Amino acid sequence: MAMKILFWGTPAYALASLDALVDGGHELVGVVSQPDRRRGRGSALLPSAVKARALELGLPVFTPQRIRREPEMQAELAALAADVSVVVAFGQLLPAEVLAQPPLGCWNGHGSLLPRWRGAAPIQWALIEGDEYTGVGIMAMEEGLDTGPVLLERRVQIGLLDNAEQLAEQLASLTGALLLEALPRIEAAGPGSQEQRLRRLNLSPQNQEGVSHARLLTPQDRQIDWQHSALSIHRQVMGLYPGAWTEWRQRRMQLLATEPLVPRLTDQLSPEAAAATVRWAQPSTLESVGGPGSDNSATASAGQVLEVIQGVGLVVATGGCPLLIRAAKLEGRSAASGNSLIQQCNAAHGDLLGAPSSPAEAPA
Repeated sequence: MAMKILFWGTPAYALASLDALVDGGHELVGVVSQPDRRRGRGSALLPSAVKARALELGLPVFTPQRIRREPEMQAELAALAADVSVVVAFGQLLPAEVLAQPPLGCWNGHGSLLPRWRGAAPIQWALIEGDEYTGVGIMAMEEGLDTGPVLLERRVQIGLLDNAEQLAEQLASLTGALLLEALPRIEAAGPGSQEQRLRRLNLSPQNQEGVSHARLLTPQDRQIDWQHSALSIHRQVMGLYPGAWTEWRQRRMQLLATEPLVPRLTDQLSPEAAAATVRWAQPSTLESVGGPGSDNSATASAGQVLEVIQGVGLVVATGGCPLLIRAAKLEGRSAASGNSLIQQCNAAHGDLLGAPSSPAEAPA
């Protein structure tokens, strides 16, 4: 049966869930999103992705600054008489008064396998920390941050070359599908106290072992330290896509696609990267690629260009194995890959990435 739903969401990640609920025939009595923010060049005041879509659909939209401090807004939302609240990446904690309003409860679609990565950036941290799996959970909401029991959960394997944008698209679609699967069960459990409803659904508290928190990312998280291993840098690039950066000839360069030339990962790399991995594992690579000199992947300075592979990209020394840069965006230029990247950078063996930046040059 169709349910009366109050939807809470803000970024593009939540759009797939909003669309799924509408397409599933449910009645959206309102949409709550974060207030308009200044974004982009000129700092124009723009609505969130969810607000924009809700307006397109002709749905009532509410944009509280801080819902826990706005009793009048809370009362206005309660008057909508929703059967259930569905929350997907809203961006504010809901107070007890709001959680208690819908008779079938408040339910959250969260992009991780709880209790791992509670908090604001679960997709990014799953990639940065090299998790093999992530997923989506439909969770009964409590006042704590992502602490409620999970009704449904699906796992997704993380590929070595997946970036945050690609993984978010996959998890966003899965969240919408799981919500449609969960809502009939929530409806069948019926109204009542939170304790009564969860008992009918046979839900148990989250396991307290393995709890981790996905803290907000900072500008310092985005700057690449070439002393780190190739795998660590690659995970940073994929997890912060498209935000991880280094310095190239006193200009900022965002890295968009990399591959760690680690022998044990060869079967997960592209053919070009796999071939480079084998080549850089051989002692003879110094003479065949770098020419006479004193630099190779073991003795070169971290951040030094070891090889320019035509049509592919730049091989760069790290604190461990080399890293292949396949795509990047140089400050003031368009994103580029392969030969376009090589031509933009005009790179040669021995060039250095990552010279120290002054505090004024730190990314916003």
